[in-house]
Amino acid sequence: MAELWMPGATRMDVGDHAPTDGGPAKAIPHITWDKNATAARPVALVPYETLVAYFGKNAAGKRAAPHILWDPFTGRFTQFVPATSRSKSLADAPGGTRTNRAGSVVIQIEALFFPHCKVGGEVYARLADTPCEGWAELHAWVKSWGVADAWPNGRPEKCSRNAKNWTTKSGWFPHAAVPENDHDDPLSWPAFPAAPKPGTGAGTGSSKTYQPFPGGDWFRKKPKSAIVTAMGKRLVAVGCSAYTSGPGPQWTEADRKSYARWQRKQGFTGTAADGWPGPSSWAALKVPFVKEV
Repeated sequence: MAELWMPGATRMDVGDHAPTDGGPAKAIPHITWDKNATAARPVALVPYETLVAYFGKNAAGKRAAPHILWDPFTGRFTQFVPATSRSKSLADAPGGTRTNRAGSVVIQIEALFFPHCKVGGEVYARLADTPCEGWAELHAWVKSWGVADAWPNGRPEKCSRNAKNWTTKSGWFPHAAVPENDHDDPLSWPAFPAAPKPGTGAGTGSSKTYQPFPGGDWFRKKPKSAIVTAMGKRLVAVGCSAYTSGPGPQWTEADRKSYARWQRKQGFTGTAADGWPGPSSWAALKVPFVKEV
């Protein structure tokens, strides 16, 4: 059964839930586009936490909150309303199609991105050029709600606002392709993940994609392992590094301090943020699967 709240996403329920109108299931990709940059003048990406606070706590932001905020650079997600509620990210003119409700679900996703943003010294002209961390998990959750792997009004790079397709077809509709909306975003979007081949064990969320939680006691033994290195690299990628060298492969106090920063970023406090990994924070970190030698 499809889950109302995306597994692994931080939940920040802004309330004001309202039902959709029924019909073909849809997903609407947006980009935050909170800065105007150019190839000649790139601009640093706005912090993820800034957008979380805007949609989750600011009155104006709540009135425009999507279902999901996605950071394609780290694979972080925050969800503001359940899948079956309408969100309010689309313009909805009186008397026309109720854009935010026009389907059994109308799941709206804001990717933290704007063209020519600068992250870690690199400049990204298109969303599709980013690491797209977490896209497979996001896609799988959206698909579980019956949203077809299709772009009825065209991919973001070239799309139309065909009202008949909007009314009759399931799939992904770029913000630019939704009736009554005049925005240009998201301009690009990653391709749908390929279906795994039978027997490969490489499906979304499998142990071949992310490292299973080794158990809390495993870390307290201060292991020397490729898993520690992979974990440390993820902690660096999500901005939680306390390392002066490394990381890995030997578990050290720097690993524990870095992991404590990650736990606090996930909202844990006190002894729940002591730096010793637990299953919930580990699942959210999405450590890539590594094969021990």
